[in-house]
Amino acid sequence: MKYTRTSLKKLEDLCKELGYKVRYEQGHFQSGYCRVESQKVIVINKFFDVEGRINCFLDLIPDLPVDVESLPADSLRFYKSLPGKSDKVEL
Repeated sequence: MKYTRTSLKKLEDLCKELGYKVRYEQGHFQSGYCRVESQKVIVINKFFDVEGRINCFLDLIPDLPVDVESLPADSLRFYKSLPGKSDKVEL
């Protein structure tokens, strides 16, 4: 995957389609992101550059539950192409 703003936008859109709200905030979290499960919010450190933000998404997305029937075909194809993605796909 190339580290471009387009790739970042695709990752943000994928998270939104999974029902998560993506926010960029200042925080004291070690890994650069924080996931609030009960509210379905993903908070990423706003001081990260594009590469750092993409790496946060690539670390986080494999742990998110994915319902294949709720994703459009393009998003599902993009999800399956992600490096290191989990095969935990809910049917």
